[in-house]
Amino acid sequence: MISRLIKLVLLVLILPSVLMAQSNKDLTINQAIELGIANSKNLKLSQNKIDVALAKLEVVNDNVLPKANASFMYNHAEIPTNTFSLGNSSSTINLPRRADAFVGTASVQELVYGGGKLKYAKESTKLLADVARLDADKSKEEITYAIISTYYSLYKMMQSKKVVAQNQESIMAQIKQAQRFFEQGIVTKNDVLRFQLQQANVSLTELEIESNIKIINYNLDILLGLPDATVLNISDPDVNLKTVGTLYNYIDLAMANRQELKQLDVQNKVADFDLKSIKANTLPTVGVGANLYYINPSGSFTPPSNSYLLPVTIGATVSWNIGSLWTNKNKISEAKVQQNSISIQKDILTDQVKTDINRNYQNYQVALSKIKVLETSIDQATENDKLLASKYKNNVASVTDRIDAETLLYQAKINLEISKADAGLAYFTLLKSTGKIIQ
Repeated sequence: MISRLIKLVLLVLILPSVLMAQSNKDLTINQAIELGIANSKNLKLSQNKIDVALAKLEVVNDNVLPKANASFMYNHAEIPTNTFSLGNSSSTINLPRRADAFVGTASVQELVYGGGKLKYAKESTKLLADVARLDADKSKEEITYAIISTYYSLYKMMQSKKVVAQNQESIMAQIKQAQRFFEQGIVTKNDVLRFQLQQANVSLTELEIESNIKIINYNLDILLGLPDATVLNISDPDVNLKTVGTLYNYIDLAMANRQELKQLDVQNKVADFDLKSIKANTLPTVGVGANLYYINPSGSFTPPSNSYLLPVTIGATVSWNIGSLWTNKNKISEAKVQQNSISIQKDILTDQVKTDINRNYQNYQVALSKIKVLETSIDQATENDKLLASKYKNNVASVTDRIDAETLLYQAKINLEISKADAGLAYFTLLKSTGKIIQ
């Protein structure tokens, strides 16, 4: 009685932790995409890059504001030699043995014209923020594709598991039938053993599929930001075959949507502003300012009336680094070379994008054709399986022929399910190469 009570207490204590350790979650492919994007650490990092670029823009905006400075100084002097004679003159100047003075200054400076460098810096920094946003968009596309790819991989394994389970049921029926035939003396014991061996081989396949399901499920949990013990119940990711347009339609989409191409366009604009900023070094600058001085030599913090000076000055400054007219030429040449390299990079990337789209387009067409071939092969394998089943019952076909026919049928079914999923993934791969995976 005590032993049963202890077991009951242990069960009560352990059961909640077991239930909490593993949970099930129904998940469609669209829900997976939304969840993955919401929890992606890479996207959070991309957003942080955008925030950094916007912070730099605010710093550049601050550079346009006028500069102001203020200072206040107290000075104490000890004068041991307080008698001063001017040359051979008999007149002398008697100075105090010590003196105190208060001096204060305040100034405001405003750059009126700096050759346009502040304007170019502001526009350039704005464009760098656009580059960061495009980088975030690219990361979002990559994450979306990774989720879709993993989801389809899990779906393929699930479908394979279903087909294998159907195969196991069929083999069990074959084993029972073979045992009856053996008892009736129609077949040999070897026939029964061959069916049992086939069952063992299918069981090994089932174990491998189950292991792959756990691995992919775990990877998808991590990708979606879910607890790694969550068992995902996925649904059909809509593997309906989609009719695609022409190859050139997808190339045009890529030219308009690929983030890398947009980034190079923006970087080219940044390089253009950098070039203008370097050229601006050869232009003069104009600034205006105002200065306020407070001079109090009385030695008292609060001076008596008419014992301090408070001059105010207003001025304008024009400066021109004339030497930049000949020292700036190489800097301009360097900036032009760098800008030209961006144009070359875009040409190279454009060719790569076209190659990717063509490859993905052809792969999708092959995937569609493969499905049609497999559907035909399943019809043929089904007829062959029925024929061999009938012949085996009538003791016309061997057990090897019977097993081979059944194996071909179920292998064709697995191949068809995998091919349908591969075609769905190939379609998304084609969309990804256009720079817009969700259209």
